Amino acid sequence: MNNQSETGGSRIDKIRAMLVSQPADCFLQHALALEYIKLGNEEEARRLFEEILNREPGYIGSYYHLAKLLERTGQTDAAIQVYEKGMEESKKAGDQHALSELRSAWEELTF
Repeated sequence: MNNQSETGGSRIDKIRAMLVSQPADCFLQHALALEYIKLGNEEEARRLFEEILNREPGYIGSYYHLAKLLERTGQTDAAIQVYEKGMEESKKAGDQHALSELRSAWEELTF
């Protein structure tokens, strides 16, 4: 086992331990999903991002990462829908930075 895997596994274990007492914590779930992406477990990352966004549609940061994951796995139409939903939520929240990032990624994919 290389150091990166050990470190990634260790972080995953720590985040999972925190989720035991806070199972619906969006920040912890988002962090865990990002760790899964680093390890190549995109299926589990997707499940976590979707769980976050179904429960908390205003958790804007997860839209970008979920859409990028969908892009990487060849699910372009689904990625476009996620970017569009993220842009809609960013507008509602008045988060211009997130809106700009989502729009830029959406434009790269659609033009």
